[in-house]
Amino acid sequence: MKQLRVITDKCTSCMQCELACAFVQTGTFQPSRSVIRVHIFDEQAVYAPYTCFQCDEAWCLTACPVNAIAIDPDTAAKVVMDDVCVGCAVCTVACPYGTMFYNPDTHKAFKCDLCGGDPACVKSCPTGALEYVDMDQPDWLASWADKVNQGFQHMQGEEGGKA
Repeated sequence: MKQLRVITDKCTSCMQCELACAFVQTGTFQPSRSVIRVHIFDEQAVYAPYTCFQCDEAWCLTACPVNAIAIDPDTAAKVVMDDVCVGCAVCTVACPYGTMFYNPDTHKAFKCDLCGGDPACVKSCPTGALEYVDMDQPDWLASWADKVNQGFQHMQGEEGGKA
């Protein structure tokens, strides 16, 4: 199954993914309406795009009291059905990753739907930091987790030597 992969080492924080996503989702170039966000880790001078993991647990889907979130049979993306969504925002609270959003204009939840299998964020990324590839398991945070862990281990080693 194809999934988004983020390669944080390639991200320059150009925000093109946010603009492309916002345009596809809303028809406007408003990054605040994007469902992909670029987080800046100042201390490491690193950027990390993040969006819905399309996780197997799908807390957003199970939390929805009106079953307004369905699984797209072609992409396996969890998709909000606007005509069913009542705007309670329970799904935004249920998502542990903060990648479910609430649109105050429409009073509906919204999230990444993988653009129906042709993600605009991937097409707009000039550095190749985003890929839409076949993966058995979502592992796009693995490289970032390794980098953070190495930094932590290095810091622990320095503190241990001072004691």
